[in-house]
Amino acid sequence: MTLRLSQRVQRVSLSANAAAKSRATELREAGRDILDLTTGEPDFDTPEHIKQAAYAAIAGGATKYTPTPGVKALRLAVQRKLADENRLDYPLSSIVIANGAKQVIFNAFAATLDDGDEVLVPTPYWPSFPDSVRFNGGEPVFIECGLEQGCKLLPTQLEQHLNARTRWLILNGPGNPSGAVYSETELRELAEVLRRHPQVLVLLDELYEHIRFDGRPAQSLLNVAPDLLDRCLLVGGVSKTYAMTGWRIGFGAGPKILTDAIAVVQSQSTSGASSVGQAAALAAYDGGLDFLAEHVAAYQLRRDILVETLKTVNGLEVLEPQGGFFVFVRCAGLLGRVRPDGQRINNDDDLVAWLLEEGVAGVAGSAYGLSPWFRLSIATATDSVAEAGRRIASACGKLQ
Repeated sequence: MTLRLSQRVQRVSLSANAAAKSRATELREAGRDILDLTTGEPDFDTPEHIKQAAYAAIAGGATKYTPTPGVKALRLAVQRKLADENRLDYPLSSIVIANGAKQVIFNAFAATLDDGDEVLVPTPYWPSFPDSVRFNGGEPVFIECGLEQGCKLLPTQLEQHLNARTRWLILNGPGNPSGAVYSETELRELAEVLRRHPQVLVLLDELYEHIRFDGRPAQSLLNVAPDLLDRCLLVGGVSKTYAMTGWRIGFGAGPKILTDAIAVVQSQSTSGASSVGQAAALAAYDGGLDFLAEHVAAYQLRRDILVETLKTVNGLEVLEPQGGFFVFVRCAGLLGRVRPDGQRINNDDDLVAWLLEEGVAGVAGSAYGLSPWFRLSIATATDSVAEAGRRIASACGKLQ
């Protein structure tokens, strides 16, 4: 028998990030000295008070099914967090909890897209954005945002791509993979365009909101354009800020009609998120951010070390990230060069393969819709980041 797969699943692909991580792991397990800079996962441990809250939840019997929209205590904590940290007021009914922020995004597209609806995706993008759109019948429309504009969407580009079929615009800040952060002025200019197109919803992916290197608090489109509140879905979670990637807890805040629909979709797939994970997330949001300055300082130090090293490498152009924990590097100047073994570097995939041979695992920019670039994670030990920079410089220097 030949198993027939759906057209839907054939529209999407396995995450390139996961594939790069798996390859690096295989090589390390085989004894190779590989520095893994593929994954956007904090190398810090989950704070102790959060783990203790999870232990207490288990001991107290909080191990049963949870309400599909999320445990009320956690939704209230998210409501307080949005008011205190983001200066945004949401009613409790407009907040939904899911199994990670990725599920919020997927469910939102499932709840709103019909076949052929368009979603504007600024490039470079997090790979799950276009694949979630495709899986749910939509068409991603890519808008290239290159080095010259700091990998940020310009209002003129937005205006050019909006039409009657446009259903969503995705804004990700600080950006993955770019680390780009929109200024207040840039957000105001985008808001002006959006006001002329009231049919367009806006997905605000702000997972890296507190990982910023300018010393300023998190800022959203909604802080400068509160009149767009009823058209925006703000997506957040505990994974990046609190080093809780494996706990799989994210939230969405938006118009009630949308968050209700997200909960309906979730009710027919995973139902409510983990009871223990939600107890841990409650402790995270109620426990404050005293630990965060140390983490951000470490990321900033690693950024500075890596950026300064790579800036000296002939053929590379580095976009200095303003937030997040990635460094995104343009490598057009290396295309056409030849490895010592005679193989030619034709694209960013070839270069990433060469860097892996030289002991550094990264991810090609093709995974994020922008070539020729590559992404490096700085969410790993400072010494490893420094050594990775040296290895990359050496590897590039061997190309003829």
